[in-house]
Amino acid sequence: MRITVTFRHMESSEPLKQYAEEKTRRIEKYLDEPIEVHWVLFVEKIRHIAEATVVAKNISINAREETQDMYSAIDLAMDKLEKQVRRHKEKIKNRKHTESVKVGYMPATTEVEKTPRVVKIENMFAKPMTLEEATLQMELSRRNFLVYTDSSTSTINVLYRREDGNLGLIETRTK
Repeated sequence: MRITVTFRHMESSEPLKQYAEEKTRRIEKYLDEPIEVHWVLFVEKIRHIAEATVVAKNISINAREETQDMYSAIDLAMDKLEKQVRRHKEKIKNRKHTESVKVGYMPATTEVEKTPRVVKIENMFAKPMTLEEATLQMELSRRNFLVYTDSSTSTINVLYRREDGNLGLIETRTK
């Protein structure tokens, strides 16, 4: 962020310059780099006027405030700038959101279909055992399935409990 402060019809003041630069840092979070901010601080009779111009990627914003005190003029101008920058950021965010929605497509129902997703990953060691040992292991455990390696064929099998209370077996084969 590049900030310049110009004084007209008044003597340059380092505290005023630092105050304007410090206040300008508030808008940095809303804009993409590179950002240039130019402050013009001047006095006309008894009015203290602060003008600010912000130039960033795809945006140029101006603000002008006049009060009896230069610090309050800077504050009020900065409030205007921040409001405009926030409005610009929201406009961009809304534009990106609407572009991602397909035009002309409306689902028949208002409910959004949910796709299944993996919510838990569990690592298991497939112990080598026979079908009879696996059946005994299933009866001892409260799980609905057991993954094991068949000791005679060295393939991984899955023994599972069916809804009718019996057990089912899934045997894997390789080509």
